[in-house]
Amino acid sequence: MPHDHAAPHPHRPDQDGPLTEAQLTEIALRELLIEKGVLTPAEVTAQVTQMDARSPANGAAVVARAWTDPAFRARLLADGAEACREMGYDIGTLNLIAVENTPEVHNVIVCTLCSCYPRNLLGLPPDWYKSRAYRSRTVKDPRGVLAEFGTELPRGMTVRVHDSTADMRYIVIPQRPAGTETLSPEALAALVTRDGMIGVTRL
Repeated sequence: MPHDHAAPHPHRPDQDGPLTEAQLTEIALRELLIEKGVLTPAEVTAQVTQMDARSPANGAAVVARAWTDPAFRARLLADGAEACREMGYDIGTLNLIAVENTPEVHNVIVCTLCSCYPRNLLGLPPDWYKSRAYRSRTVKDPRGVLAEFGTELPRGMTVRVHDSTADMRYIVIPQRPAGTETLSPEALAALVTRDGMIGVTRL
């Protein structure tokens, strides 16, 4: 299982058991749509490939532009979905809210109900994001959860937890690291991490 940071946290076990009811329903529906001629296997494969191609690099490019283009930053904070469409990232009908970290405020995102996540910008969510422990504890004890990711915040800093919903997603705009004034947008994007855009780490 991918494990890309050292901080301890809960994770889901391997899914080696029987298929769930939801998985069986998906297979049955997909096969029925193909049998009825609504979809072709090639179209299904193409859609899966497109979904798999989404990665945190998309979100990192958005963050880097926000750092270097004040007008874009303002549009992103006003209407995240529309600003992302400018860069070719279609968020669909979802409402995307960009929240900005500052020296006084740190933001972190969670989905307390399931695993709602800005997949168009960050790719697939990490297993720990979907765990019951992260979903419940982030709301009750955000500083404790952040500390487990190695993120110790100053005592006076405000921590804001944003709960995603079925039609609303969040992305955290991390603070731009000091000493990066001369870097290109591409070099800046390389500094931006998935966890930073979830808000569990700082850059």
